[in-house]
Amino acid sequence: MLQPKRSKYRKSQKMKLKGNAKRGDQLAFGSFGIKTLETARLTARQIESARIALTRFMKREGQVWIRIFPDRPITSKPAEVRMGKGKGAPEYWVAPIKPGRILFEAEGVSLATAKEALRLAAQKLPVNTKFVVRRDYTEVAEA
Repeated sequence: MLQPKRSKYRKSQKMKLKGNAKRGDQLAFGSFGIKTLETARLTARQIESARIALTRFMKREGQVWIRIFPDRPITSKPAEVRMGKGKGAPEYWVAPIKPGRILFEAEGVSLATAKEALRLAAQKLPVNTKFVVRRDYTEVAEA
């Protein structure tokens, strides 16, 4: 699963996710992608689950890019522990997502294959997404 090799601080404060994505909102590598329409915090498990669904349907042909990385630690205290006594230990990692952010990109497969593969990946995520195609994409170039 995705997580940073090292980080400057073990614990971080909860972040406010307001507004739309300022960067990462255009296709940069592939011809197809999924763009989020909502604000969320995607966990490393959710991202990995979507990646597996995507690559399985594409049958390892073409290329896939993950455009997000879970770099924020989320802490929690053990069950049945009283209030106080400081902040809990880091439990898992999340990627903060704003509307308009490209989550996954794909290249090297047909439009129909990419659309279905990215739909299956989007089902694994807790946000509404939209399928996007590169502006200068033509089906003839792929065949």
